[in-house]
Amino acid sequence: MSSIKATELTLNYPLVGIGNRSLKNHVLGAATGGRIASGEAIPVVNALQNINFSLKEGDRLGLIGHNGAGKSTLLKVLAGIYQPTGGTLLTSGRIVSTLNISLGMEPEATGYENIFIHGLLLGMKRAEIKQKLDEIATFTELGKYLDMPVRIYSSGMATRLAFATVTAMDSDILLMDEVIGTGDAAFMKKAKERLNKFINRSKIIVLASHADAVIHQFCNKALLLEHGKIIASGNVEDVLNTYRHHPVEKIT
Repeated sequence: MSSIKATELTLNYPLVGIGNRSLKNHVLGAATGGRIASGEAIPVVNALQNINFSLKEGDRLGLIGHNGAGKSTLLKVLAGIYQPTGGTLLTSGRIVSTLNISLGMEPEATGYENIFIHGLLLGMKRAEIKQKLDEIATFTELGKYLDMPVRIYSSGMATRLAFATVTAMDSDILLMDEVIGTGDAAFMKKAKERLNKFINRSKIIVLASHADAVIHQFCNKALLLEHGKIIASGNVEDVLNTYRHHPVEKIT
């Protein structure tokens, strides 16, 4: 049974070498989603503070908040990129992250080789990749270019290859920072259909987005974050309404 349970989840990290330069500290605090702790010899970013939520199969959680609220940071903790400094995080099930769909792409390797490299880095088994190789290749519409090194690809071609590989996976828990695109307008309709199937076959979704329509389309509950804290949680429309009317607290 797939699940996520976060209890008093906290992430603090030091800004080594920053010192007490107040303006830079304020800027960094806004960019990282938390606050700069004052009175410290080495400034510390309180990136996430006492985050509590639980998800079960069928839950689609939308993360809402201004830039720097902590949405991407929370996704990175859920993905295992950042280790929490406090609290507990318990997950059950295969986690697939689209936080950087091009991660691990090797420019000197061919398209076919990159399907294997990328797939293995995403957690797919070699047998699973082999089983899905033809389907991935066909979807990319890259044809003979799949036998050529990725360094000669346009950015749109490289994105197609990465997109096709990651959306071929079967996930229990899907983590997304905005809805991924293909970088190619002519390819978009086909990609949208594939993306919807990819999302809908996942058992649990955690999706960060600034677009109300995206949250409404894919999510059945939401969390509103501000400076690394949960401000509101629950029904999507209720949380969005709180966000629309909630003044953003300034960093001091």
